[in-house]
Amino acid sequence: MPTAYRDLFDIPRDVAYLNAAGYSPLPNATAAAGRAAVGNKVQPWRLPGNFIDQQNERARKAAAQLINASADDVSLIPSVGYGIATVAKSLEVPPGSRVLVLEDDHTSPVLEWQVRSEAQGFIVDTVARPPDLDWTVAVLASIQRAGAEPVSVVSISTVHWSDGAVLDMAAIATAARRHGAVLIIDATQSVGVIPVDVMALDPDALVFPTYKWLLGPYGRAFLYLAKRRQSGIPLEQTQHSRRNVRADNDVYFGDLAYADTARRCDMGQRDHFVSMPMTSTSLDLINELGPAHIMQTLKPLTDRLAEGLAGLPVSLTPAPLRTPHILGVGFPNGRPADLLQQLARQNVFAAMRLGKLRLSPHIYNDAADIDRAIAALRSALG
Repeated sequence: MPTAYRDLFDIPRDVAYLNAAGYSPLPNATAAAGRAAVGNKVQPWRLPGNFIDQQNERARKAAAQLINASADDVSLIPSVGYGIATVAKSLEVPPGSRVLVLEDDHTSPVLEWQVRSEAQGFIVDTVARPPDLDWTVAVLASIQRAGAEPVSVVSISTVHWSDGAVLDMAAIATAARRHGAVLIIDATQSVGVIPVDVMALDPDALVFPTYKWLLGPYGRAFLYLAKRRQSGIPLEQTQHSRRNVRADNDVYFGDLAYADTARRCDMGQRDHFVSMPMTSTSLDLINELGPAHIMQTLKPLTDRLAEGLAGLPVSLTPAPLRTPHILGVGFPNGRPADLLQQLARQNVFAAMRLGKLRLSPHIYNDAADIDRAIAALRSALG
């Protein structure tokens, strides 16, 4: 296999796009699928009657393959926040217990618990950002803290979105199980790049969107639910959440019992003519390459970035603690206020997150892009 896949994208040679952790470009094949799908919506009478079911199952199976799950354990949802809300609705968090979240984690795994805590009487316990960025040690210490209220839920991300600090989810999952806590994982910044195996990890729920590392469109995401978490009431009440409520039946409300699998938690409106085929096309590419191969492709790029920034007045997430595909760059002595603009003038595109420059390459990047970014940063930082 080649080590770069730029020809699969419409990215000019002089552009170094390093913001996959924000939103990725679409592959050419995905864009073509979108254009064809628009045609389907223009003339829907040309579609077979089972078109929607086929496209939904294609996406569901592709998402399940990415995390080593059964398709029956995966729900079609529009966003990570929707997935967390779905799980939270079905949980009875004991009053006086703790729900563990990370300081400055993204909104999705945090805000749902904050808004529920007062009415339900539980405590949102925020794990402080560790000075050495070793989130794993900090989370484990919080779970096991002597004399603290019991932990009932651990709701965290696999990778801290601001700087790429990675968490050892296997160790955290083991600790959560030992303390009887529900583990809910926001895998936004890992699925598709870091191998994820829910059969081995055994979280209660895991959720991820498509518009970042999965090279897909906005508005599509997936929720994995362990078998033990598939009996809750869905966030929405829909036809397809029930065993037999179908418009083509003689009797519409045939069987109101909920579906037995995670399919009961599918979003209400899932007939997405355009974005679902685009999603499947991108997921097929990620599955074809394989997350392990993608990780091995991207790690040398972030390593090259780190090496190229040596000697500059910056701080980096330590190598053993950073994910292979995101490099967070801090500025202990301050940074130019127009740093992103300076980089953009040299066709280098990245993002600022919580005071750090976040550089996040994907399979369309290569060493030439990294060297362009290094040169631009050296110029900007003197």
